[in-house]
Amino acid sequence: TGPMSSECLGNLLRITLSSEYFEDKYLSLSVVDQSGTAWELDEAMAAQCGYTVIYSTWRGIELRASALSCHSHLVKDVFTVTIQIKASHTPDMRNATTHLKSASCRYGLWSPRELICESNYMEVSVKREVPQTIKDFIQDEPEDWALIFPEARAEEASIWQIVFHQPEEKRALLVSNAWSAGYGLNATDSRVLLRVPYTAAQVQLLEDQGITFSVLRSSTFYKYQWVILMVDTAVACPVDGVDYTNKTITWTVPKYIPPLSAGVTSFKDVLVEAGVDLHKLSAKEMASRKYVLLNELNAITMKIPIGAEGGYYKTSVSNGQLGTKYCINLFLEHQWEDNKWGLTKHTILKEIETPFEQAEVAITNNLNLSARLMNVTVGTFLPDVKLVNLTIEGIAVALAEAAQHGYLTYRTRYTNGSKAYIIQVSLDAPSVKKEYMREDMRAYTLNVTLTFITHPSRETLVVPVIALSAVKDAVLPSARGFCDGRNFHLIITRGNVDQNWLPFVSDWHLTPEVAQKYNYILKDNGTHLAITVPFFSSHVNYEGLHTSAIKASFYLTLKDGITLAQRRDFSVSCIFSPSELIQCLPNGTVIITAIKLVGGEDLDTALLVLRDRQCKPSLVTENTATFKFSVNTCGTSRKFNSTTITYENEILYFRPGNATPIYQLKFLCFYAVKQTVDVRYESKNPPLSIKPGFGSLALSLKLFKEKSYSEPYQESEYPVVKYLREALYFEVELLQPKDARLDLNLDDCWATNSQRQDSLPQWHILIRGCENNKDSYRTVFHKVNYSLRVKFPQHLKRFEVRMFTFIQGTSLLQE
Repeated sequence: TGPMSSECLGNLLRITLSSEYFEDKYLSLSVVDQSGTAWELDEAMAAQCGYTVIYSTWRGIELRASALSCHSHLVKDVFTVTIQIKASHTPDMRNATTHLKSASCRYGLWSPRELICESNYMEVSVKREVPQTIKDFIQDEPEDWALIFPEARAEEASIWQIVFHQPEEKRALLVSNAWSAGYGLNATDSRVLLRVPYTAAQVQLLEDQGITFSVLRSSTFYKYQWVILMVDTAVACPVDGVDYTNKTITWTVPKYIPPLSAGVTSFKDVLVEAGVDLHKLSAKEMASRKYVLLNELNAITMKIPIGAEGGYYKTSVSNGQLGTKYCINLFLEHQWEDNKWGLTKHTILKEIETPFEQAEVAITNNLNLSARLMNVTVGTFLPDVKLVNLTIEGIAVALAEAAQHGYLTYRTRYTNGSKAYIIQVSLDAPSVKKEYMREDMRAYTLNVTLTFITHPSRETLVVPVIALSAVKDAVLPSARGFCDGRNFHLIITRGNVDQNWLPFVSDWHLTPEVAQKYNYILKDNGTHLAITVPFFSSHVNYEGLHTSAIKASFYLTLKDGITLAQRRDFSVSCIFSPSELIQCLPNGTVIITAIKLVGGEDLDTALLVLRDRQCKPSLVTENTATFKFSVNTCGTSRKFNSTTITYENEILYFRPGNATPIYQLKFLCFYAVKQTVDVRYESKNPPLSIKPGFGSLALSLKLFKEKSYSEPYQESEYPVVKYLREALYFEVELLQPKDARLDLNLDDCWATNSQRQDSLPQWHILIRGCENNKDSYRTVFHKVNYSLRVKFPQHLKRFEVRMFTFIQGTSLLQE
């Protein structure tokens, strides 16, 4: 009960420490003698003094002590052992708690010779027999014999020396020297004991019936009054003899081992018993466990099915692979009589461990879609395995810190003692990889490495965990497109799958540098990607040309940034006026652009010409060719009527060596000879009465890039360069005061040839709030609506003016 318990098992005492109580603690074990001194048990001392310490996750920490162990207290037939356990959470044993456990066992049925084969030592104890003639002798001078044997007098113990019998020599050691060499010697009133670690120098390996034995042949001398007596203290223990075939453990121990039967001429079996964990099993119990015990003429054999009751499995790691070994602690007690010793009792404890058998680590992914959690179960594992850390994106994280990285770990136990670990992580954790699969599916991949430690062997097991979950939550990018007369506009709304998708136009990755090269406008704020492409762009497809309309399209593709696989296609198609292709300037200059339609890939725009084949394009792209010439050149013809002059020419394409054009685009320019416009005005309402007043108004005049009035030109962009007849979008705004009762009305608006508003010449764009009726292209007012930017539409006026220049005669006026 409690953290420690004890049990008497013949001439052995077992003390068991609870593995749960002492779990995760560093331990120091000591034996306490009668004076209260604690002797720490290390491996060497344990083997020399008759102690065995076994660490097992299943059975706890087990300490076994021999009846004649060092520092035990023997009174008559009762031996008492006291141990001290110090437990600490740190390896330096600071703040350790101390526990004491004292236990006593009675063992009175000693055989003349008893041998124990423990896992870490061999022990032989023999009865001290003194001939009757010596017992009857009365010593007159107690110290007379010491004059003959001075070295015997120097030894305090009753044992004087030990002689080792080896094939090449005999070696004698005094008791003190034997202790220094690691041997354990003890003597009571009735017995002499020798304890031998398996690693002792005089231990030999001998083979009998194919089984290897660890053997020490020795004679021990002890003194009785003035007489020195000798006893045979040979000991032998089997070190192998275990075979694994057909899922069965076979353990064979030969009888009557030669080193133990020297000088013996007759044998008789008295008892053969066996069991597990020092508990003897009856024939009925063995049969129920399917054990087989065979007592044959020359050997004793035990057969145990692997996995049978009484044993246990432990975890093992080999070459990084998880596996198991079946372990069972058998013991065999063989008693026989012979003509030399009378009764001999030979007890053999055998810790058997089967070979490594690989096991698979089961990994199960249970997706909680409603909570968006991945629950990955890893295992099952035996109780001797413990998860110690996780490696997340290459960084090792202790179990206690995993939650800070979004990983929760749980341990679940099963009724058979095994356990599994559950790793819980959100689908939205940064370390969970998201990848678009198809349609509305996304793949979530968890890639984490778990590190386990086995106890008590402290082997390391590394388990990579890759869990994949397919979830229908993909939001693909969407787009809307429109045109403003001279540009394509494509606005792409990002989804949740295109973080690494890149925009491509044809085979070009549309980077800011590429956009600038082609005069595109590219804006990306993370949620939206906006692209503005001029009508005359080399990446625009012209799909139809008619006298009333041009159909053109712009195509954009989103590709995977790693594989460059095509993910999503977008396009915007618009109808443009053919007038966008031609500009008939007031000074008689014509600018005409020819376009290559889809399907005419073999047409080289650089080879397009006008009627006069010497007139070649001044600007060429892959899909367009632009000509700039005067109406009096390049073979241009003209016609007159009462109101207009019509100029006509053609853009032609000839194959080499062919006089007939395969491409022909006819174009006309009309110029008015005389133009009169009559405007009728009638006032039906009485004039408003306005009282004069005084105050300050804050006004602004801005030039915008397009009709939407969404983006004004910045100061750094001036001077703005425009072609003749190209639209200019102006906005006048009343900035102060912000009074909803006020309306802004424009009276006069004029243009000058310089930055001075009073310089000459001047041209009035607005006169008394109206268009100038002398303009060939009238000023156009645009309605102002309420928006987030425009709180008071009545405070703004917007109008559109076509680009013009000042001329005098046929010459341009420049400042």
